[in-house]
Amino acid sequence: MIKTVATTPFTDQKMGTAGLRRKSKIVMQPNYIENFVQSIFNVIGDLSNKTILLGGDGRFYNDIAIQKIIKMAAANGLKKLVVAKDGFISTPAGSVVIRKYQLSGGFILSASHNPGGENGDFGLKYSNESGGQVPTSVSDKIQQETLKITEYKICDCEDIDVSRLGNFKLENMEIEVIDGVKDYVEMMQQIFDFAALQKLAASGFSMRFDAMNAVTGPYAKEIFEKLIGFKDGSVVNFIPKPDFGGLHPDPNLVYAKELVDFMFSDKAADFGAANDGDGDRNMILGKGFFVTPNDSLAILTDNYKLIPYYAKGIYGVAKSAATSTAVARVAKAHNIGYYEVPTGWKYFVNLMDSNRITFCGEESFGTGSSHIREKDGIWAVLFWLSIIAATGKSVEQITTEHWQKYGRSYYIRFDFEGVDTAVADKLMADLEAKLPSLGGKTYGDFTVKEAKPFVYNDPVDGSTTKNGLVIYFTDGSRIVYRLSGTGSSGATIRVYLERLQTKDVLQNPLDMVSPLGKIALDVAEIPERTGKHKADVIT
Repeated sequence: MIKTVATTPFTDQKMGTAGLRRKSKIVMQPNYIENFVQSIFNVIGDLSNKTILLGGDGRFYNDIAIQKIIKMAAANGLKKLVVAKDGFISTPAGSVVIRKYQLSGGFILSASHNPGGENGDFGLKYSNESGGQVPTSVSDKIQQETLKITEYKICDCEDIDVSRLGNFKLENMEIEVIDGVKDYVEMMQQIFDFAALQKLAASGFSMRFDAMNAVTGPYAKEIFEKLIGFKDGSVVNFIPKPDFGGLHPDPNLVYAKELVDFMFSDKAADFGAANDGDGDRNMILGKGFFVTPNDSLAILTDNYKLIPYYAKGIYGVAKSAATSTAVARVAKAHNIGYYEVPTGWKYFVNLMDSNRITFCGEESFGTGSSHIREKDGIWAVLFWLSIIAATGKSVEQITTEHWQKYGRSYYIRFDFEGVDTAVADKLMADLEAKLPSLGGKTYGDFTVKEAKPFVYNDPVDGSTTKNGLVIYFTDGSRIVYRLSGTGSSGATIRVYLERLQTKDVLQNPLDMVSPLGKIALDVAEIPERTGKHKADVIT
């Protein structure tokens, strides 16, 4: 049944910060998936003693790609493949399974928060035995392999039925089809006090969780409605769909409009939350109130003692460079470790594995802890509900009191999407060359303290990474520029604005950062170079 197929390389299979992401129609080309998967197998080497997980978020073309990977794994001599039933598993649940059963790694098919469908995006990443993203050294080897590949191996057979739990064989490879929800739910029950959450639900406290027609729908129905007891209908858009029902599964104020409109209406629930396509991102809302991911990370860290799993203490916390400095002030107050890393969850993994941090997060709606090696959307929602259950306070009250205690980082992100890659690269290169000349310059009320590239020296493996450009002002405010690595076409220039206030904490964020926004556009010459006079997305 095994056949060897001649192929030629594709030159666009370099992995980004979270795997390979491309337009669905690109991935549908003959041999495209096969080349990439075979390149990964070639880098892994001997598969005869390896067990690998396979699953994804259910987006368009996942079912076909899963069949290809099953047949290729068998042809390449893999010992065992653990497949999520119907191919459905969230990214955090995948990490739980890999770690719990000590698997060798996993193929997670997802483009995360990117839209799905035939005209949408497709993604595939390979996780290692930690349950997290492979380090750059490995992804670089995989790319090198994609550029020289000449053949791949695959079983010439009928598709494999993954709709039923159980064990069977293909060639000499064992296949086990598992429930993709069960192990994750059990871990959440180990971390959080479900009895306290059940009392919260029984008290009449209401919630609305929007799964955005993505993979966490079944998880949310099981956890929030069945186990905790929130009323039927609390979880909406819970059936995973290949095109996410036309939704853009990115849990932010722009794309989760249905939930935002509901939570800012007179029918609002007490608490609102959403997850993205693969379940690793989250958005938190109260009645007429939005919590930024920056503040969320800081608030969770500040309240870690309320969660049974962390009550005895945490090692520390880390954030991406683009994320606001809110959590830094919390870390200082609690006298715990604090780290600032480049964008990309893999940079947190080294810190977790070496017991330097317990919590971590990114401004792009990703928060997590060392219980796994990926960000975790439902975990963040359960954490917030646990704080509410323990304090009896609303989302707005919890957040406002946090600002009054620690100060507020007013924060807005501007995304300039679909920029020609060459234009974006030139803009960043020219801006970096300009940074040394900005020191001491004054722009209205803001004086530049320092301007430089962000450079991270990993304390674990000694590697050095440059990621983004930062302008620091004397009052604690910042402007950060970065090219995004999560898109499927063109380039996205991201501009992050942060203005620190220690007393005036109840103003409109956009009003507070708008002076910084004008400085950011002028210094980088964004309108002149891109033709864009305003951001495509503001979050």
